[in-house]
Amino acid sequence: MSPRKAPTDTTAPVVGILPQARTAPRVSGAVWAALAIVYVLWGSTYLGIRIVVESMPPFLSAGARFIVAGLLLTALVAWRQGLVALRVTRRQLASAATVGLLLLVGGNGLVVLAETSVPSGLAALLVAAVPMWVVLLRAGSGDRPPLWTFAGVLLGLAGLVVLTVPGLSGEVKLAGVLTVIAGTVLWSLGSFASSKIPMPANPFATSAYEMLAGGLGCLVPALVRGEHHGFDMAEISTRSWIALAYLIVFGSLVAFTAYAWLLHTAPLSLVSTYAYVNPVVAVVLGALILNERLTWPITLGGAIVVAGVCVIVSTERRD
Repeated sequence: MSPRKAPTDTTAPVVGILPQARTAPRVSGAVWAALAIVYVLWGSTYLGIRIVVESMPPFLSAGARFIVAGLLLTALVAWRQGLVALRVTRRQLASAATVGLLLLVGGNGLVVLAETSVPSGLAALLVAAVPMWVVLLRAGSGDRPPLWTFAGVLLGLAGLVVLTVPGLSGEVKLAGVLTVIAGTVLWSLGSFASSKIPMPANPFATSAYEMLAGGLGCLVPALVRGEHHGFDMAEISTRSWIALAYLIVFGSLVAFTAYAWLLHTAPLSLVSTYAYVNPVVAVVLGALILNERLTWPITLGGAIVVAGVCVIVSTERRD
């Protein structure tokens, strides 16, 4: 799921709200290397989530992920930029916390919950709808995106309809599919709100506060759902621990840093291509590693959604 004004994220998986950056005319080898990191790491987070929830409760695992990642990023910011970089007003802190709750509890948390019953590849393709909801939110607030952008939205929504077929046919739980879609709407609300309310000036500090707020927020539905009852850490599999560590280090920190650097170095139109590459990476990894079946609704619906996102990105991110 997605940083500020970026096309989509990554239960997405990366967290943080970043200001729109200037485009750069030169594309170096370092840019392509960083872009490859974002492509692969963000695309692989859906696989990581699926493995984590094999033996960990969804909201407890999400809370642990973001609390640890938030603490690590806070320490990193303090070490590299000094404590002054973490200073914020109460209003800025409240804004960051609100966005963090929308992104990481409502958005990412619901995706993690859904992946207990929905294949990782299907979840990633459903999450690709985030740019469509953002466009609709912009239109509802008085903005007027180009007509081709709306065409991309309509195309993507048609793809979503096809992607719900596995839920309607009983191949996967319909509730899981609808949970992912609800998560994408909440993620879009968080992304949209971040551009309308006062946020901390330092993007890394912003992300740290969002992760901490989101991580703590995930503990509330975990307690409501009773995920702590009968929970035994000894029953967590080694691969789930490894996947959780992977999500913390590579999904939330390494990929985020690469993306933040790209925003200030590469053309936005190029950086935005992660929006339709990540779902493809997720589908391929899910099929190869978890043997997730590529049914015709997932293949066709995913292709339509990705095509819609391509149209939106190409019309919204011209250099």
